[in-house]
Amino acid sequence: MKTKIVLLPLDERPCNYLFPQKLFLHDDIDIVLPEKLGDKKIPAGLKEIDSFLTKECKDATGLVISLDTLLYGGLVPSRIHNETEDKLKERLHILKDIRKANPKLIIYAFNIIMRCPSYSSSDEEPDYYEEYGREIHEIGAAMHKSHLGMENTLPLDEIIEKVPEKYLNDYISRRKVNKALNLASLELVKENIVDALVVPQDDSCKYGYAAIDQRDIRKAIIKNCLEDKVLMYPGADEVELTLISRMINTLKGRKPKIYLKYATEAAKSIIPLYEGNMLSGTLKYHVLSAGCQLTEAYEMADIIMAVTAPAGNMEEAINQPSKYPEYYAERNIAEMFDFIKDRLSEGKIVTIADNAYANGGDLQIVRFLNANNLLMEVDGYAGWNTSANTVGTAIAEAVDAYHFGTTERHQNFLGLRYIEDLGFCSMIRQKVVERLPEYGMNYFDVRDKEGKISELVKAELEEFIKNELSSISNNLKILKLIMPWRRMFEVDIDVKYIK
Repeated sequence: MKTKIVLLPLDERPCNYLFPQKLFLHDDIDIVLPEKLGDKKIPAGLKEIDSFLTKECKDATGLVISLDTLLYGGLVPSRIHNETEDKLKERLHILKDIRKANPKLIIYAFNIIMRCPSYSSSDEEPDYYEEYGREIHEIGAAMHKSHLGMENTLPLDEIIEKVPEKYLNDYISRRKVNKALNLASLELVKENIVDALVVPQDDSCKYGYAAIDQRDIRKAIIKNCLEDKVLMYPGADEVELTLISRMINTLKGRKPKIYLKYATEAAKSIIPLYEGNMLSGTLKYHVLSAGCQLTEAYEMADIIMAVTAPAGNMEEAINQPSKYPEYYAERNIAEMFDFIKDRLSEGKIVTIADNAYANGGDLQIVRFLNANNLLMEVDGYAGWNTSANTVGTAIAEAVDAYHFGTTERHQNFLGLRYIEDLGFCSMIRQKVVERLPEYGMNYFDVRDKEGKISELVKAELEEFIKNELSSISNNLKILKLIMPWRRMFEVDIDVKYIK
């Protein structure tokens, strides 16, 4: 009989809606999703969500649920809604009803701390963020530093004058409501309605509004002695993979041991781009959140995770190869791969968290794997978006291989990671963006999900497979490619690996 896991995703993007099934759907594991969610700023239907949860959770073994989708209809809607705190708190009662109807259900939830980007763009934020986003971020950072007795480059009063009062009030009031719901979700854990909760820090910085919220929520976690049940760390779009990993580990009664192999020990103390915490601490949270355990001895490990992060400041993938010694001198890639090859020969599960750069993988890594015919010998690879997104995905791939082996679905997902993370994110995205003016388009608007741009991206990726993945190019096929949010940031690809 199949184990049924109900999933309410963070939104309809492939990383949230499709990745969990692509990786974890097996003969004995069924992952059930809503038929439809929202569309970027258009929220999912809340009545439809309630009906879905009520129906599917009655006979399920587990539930992984995004509280942002339950409350607001999705991630982006959580940043632009106008709901009251009281009305949103009422929506949390559905979890109590679900628990009452199925007392044995394992419920893992996550509720993201609202981000405050350091740039001006209304693509995923309120309309006024297009003009005042950077200033709103700077106000938060200055306020936080003032609380800590630190000096800021510009006086707080001077920065506040740059943002119209009505916009700043709207932003702050929404943050206040969202934080209240973050805190309310802790009560669900205290009451044993939710078994475990993750509070991810989405696109976070060391100082600012999001960091202030993190501080206050962390205080509440500590005050209520919930440190073992509520984990807060950088991440967002990988959390579903992490919590399904935890669910499977829990159901199978296993806690895989993971050994971390850094390309440079100095990487442990860096703060990755779009994150506010040191890498070593974040990695510990990700391992724990996935229901795994760190080990200091590789001989004792079930899983080896290679970490490619640099020795200093992280750069964007489109700037590679880096000119800085933190990348080419401090990282010992040769030694790391010598270690990987030996562990593979011993039959260890090996996964690569390629967080050398942000928003794309390290081409040096894939070229070494390709030259040594190791692309499909490793059990996992990820190198997309933030370091946290990458780390969580790489761990999930390893957990899948640990329990189910390198199945056909697993290899399809691994092939997808090379094509998307290295091909699209690191190489093809920027190349196509430069051509968009020819078609009267821009980064945030390519008009259609399936059209000229999706065709162009697919053709470029097929060239990437031929040139950069030559050792498996005859085995790897792109079956479908669309632009799900009609912009250039993400892509939806179906990949088939044929042995």
